[in-house]
Amino acid sequence: MPARPAMAELTDEPIPQEIRDSLGGFSLLLAGANVIMQLARLPVGHGVAKSTVDSGRADKHPFKRLRTTSAYLAISMLGTADERIRLRGEVARSHAQVRSKPGDDVQYRAFDSELQRWVAACLYFGAVDVFTRLYGTPTPDQHARLLRHGRRFGTTLQMREDQWFSTHEEFDAYWQAGIAEIRMDDLTRTHLRSIATEGVLFAPLAARGGAAARIGGVLERAAAPGAAFRTLGFLPEPFREELGLPWSAAQQRCHDAIFERVADVVARTPHLVRDFPLNLYLWDTRRRWRTGQPVI
Repeated sequence: MPARPAMAELTDEPIPQEIRDSLGGFSLLLAGANVIMQLARLPVGHGVAKSTVDSGRADKHPFKRLRTTSAYLAISMLGTADERIRLRGEVARSHAQVRSKPGDDVQYRAFDSELQRWVAACLYFGAVDVFTRLYGTPTPDQHARLLRHGRRFGTTLQMREDQWFSTHEEFDAYWQAGIAEIRMDDLTRTHLRSIATEGVLFAPLAARGGAAARIGGVLERAAAPGAAFRTLGFLPEPFREELGLPWSAAQQRCHDAIFERVADVVARTPHLVRDFPLNLYLWDTRRRWRTGQPVI
């Protein structure tokens, strides 16, 4: 079992408003792009695409995967120290089964703390991106609060606290170096394209065959153009290049104009509405624990 977290991360600290502001419903629009960024490191992509833990696979249980991912974000960022420890244990039991086999071309292990740091860095990058789109570029003090609290993206996994970043400049240097290491192969590119076009949502219908598969195919073809437009516009260029999906400067301008308007509307809505559905997932996760149900 992974080592018990360091005492520093077991304390309950005030949750910065900047964190709350970066986790609302608007962040769901960027979720597909963020997953693609996480899985663009080949070992992470293979770990997910080849996982034998079927209950957690997005292509087999997409809505359960959405719930568990949202529960992770809610508890890691907004939960108490005891809740983070409890969730960390559930994640660890699931991750224990995710590892490559001897002789595999790509070696991976879900407990690899450096790969977990990359996943956490992508989540943090996404949080800052959401905040920036809604409220403008963070001030140095806001960046510092986002960065300090953002370490929980990794320490609620098995990333060591000392692997996190002391300054935003340190994070930026890591991020640029990390982008240079992204790579997709046929296996991961196919999987990530299905995320970009939301084909993953309809994969369970395709697996059933017959009329269900035909209906799923129709729905997938109808959803794909809009999903790809939304997701690709939120991806930094190097990730789009690896995906190999067409994208133009005109599409980017259109995307920016649309979602600037959306962000402006969201930023003006009441917090209860703006925070949905993460506030619902936080409530549901606590309800599950009270009634003895697992979250992961």
